[in-house]
Amino acid sequence: MLTSRSYDGEYIARIIERLGFRAVRGSSSRGAVQSLRELHRELERGEFIAFTIDGPRGPRYVAKPGPIHLARITGAPIFSFYVAVERAWILKTWDAFLLPKPFSRVHCYVGTPIRVSADADQDQALSLMQAKLEEARRVAEAAFSLV
Repeated sequence: MLTSRSYDGEYIARIIERLGFRAVRGSSSRGAVQSLRELHRELERGEFIAFTIDGPRGPRYVAKPGPIHLARITGAPIFSFYVAVERAWILKTWDAFLLPKPFSRVHCYVGTPIRVSADADQDQALSLMQAKLEEARRVAEAAFSLV
């Protein structure tokens, strides 16, 4: 899972690794090329990879092109998903980070995969991924009437 090289990213990386995943450090603004290469190697080994799609600085819920780039060169599908939380504390961060309250329910929605051909138009593919992300958020939040 791609996580930021920032100070906050260190906490997230530790949590990711405690959950049994491997953290790849980098972002769209710091270490992008190196982290994409590392994620590419993970795909070649048959591993799944994940991105926090809106990057280290936002804007909130706006997708960055990293997954499109990897999908074009590897043929791997992109699955857009969103995890809605019934009750959470909302942190005063740029992304309004949600920290689930104890015993809160969550609902995860995973959309249908997006396939990006090697010759696909980058902007069209990014627009499709953005639409799939918005759909995932809308459906997941509807489970708790959060929309």
